[in-house]
Amino acid sequence: MAETPQEYRKRIIDHVGTQDPVKLQAAAHKKIARLMKGVPASKLRKRPAPGKWSVAEIAAHLADVEIAVGFRIRMILGAPGTPIQAYDQDAWVVSGHYEKRDTRKAIEQYRVVREANLDLLKSLAPEQWKHHGIHAERGEESIETIVRMIAGHDLNHIQQIERILAQKKA
Repeated sequence: MAETPQEYRKRIIDHVGTQDPVKLQAAAHKKIARLMKGVPASKLRKRPAPGKWSVAEIAAHLADVEIAVGFRIRMILGAPGTPIQAYDQDAWVVSGHYEKRDTRKAIEQYRVVREANLDLLKSLAPEQWKHHGIHAERGEESIETIVRMIAGHDLNHIQQIERILAQKKA
């Protein structure tokens, strides 16, 4: 049975628990870069199983998600209650040629855009954290919820990268 959008949101946010989502976001790219350090590009590009993303594809995904999330937050700040467009992440993997993207450049892009997004979050007034948009699949999401989701999304993919890199050569 497929996971519903609401089940997805809960699963991802549950990764965060009581941790500070902003601090988790600030540390994520360093953790990912450490995991990838010294790993040959061929291993980063190897899919762990048919239909599963490689570390390289996860890195490109994280970079693109950071752009999308930054846009969503800015749209909400400019027009609270605005619709938030969903996207098909698997279609982005194909159409964005994630398998061809330079993994280290993708992580650097992720770092730079993340820093810009964190700077924005640090500037928000307390009431702005409650501003929300209407996600096409998940319904109402405040900036506070989005920030928790992104921290959980990072943790989810960090765990995925750890599992992939721990696999023995087949």
